[in-house]
Amino acid sequence: MSITWVGKVLIIQDSLSELDFISSYLESQGYQIIKTHTTKAGIEIALEVRLSAVVTDVVIPGRSGFELCRFFKSHYTYQNIPIVVCSAHHQENHRIWARKQGADAYFTWPFVVEDLLNVIQS
Repeated sequence: MSITWVGKVLIIQDSLSELDFISSYLESQGYQIIKTHTTKAGIEIALEVRLSAVVTDVVIPGRSGFELCRFFKSHYTYQNIPIVVCSAHHQENHRIWARKQGADAYFTWPFVVEDLLNVIQS
């Protein structure tokens, strides 16, 4: 069986279990996954690789997921890349702030992985 890659998704998560959960699902849907644990590494990867989407946590080493959203949405090259924040923080102010920083969606754990896929494919 051959897999046709439909795009590259950068996942920035400091939780190994959450990182594995998201990456396993997206890989099963044909996406090539690039994983990292820090925003610094995520930005460096984005400068080297053409991405289809970014999935990030809010609290990660280095800059926050909010700052990462601002970085991507303030650069012309990345403005149209979907950014999904997946977080354990259920506060409504986090959801609102993520949207204001440029996130296309904000999911809290646990969430339906098909919803994540829908945002990435939109």
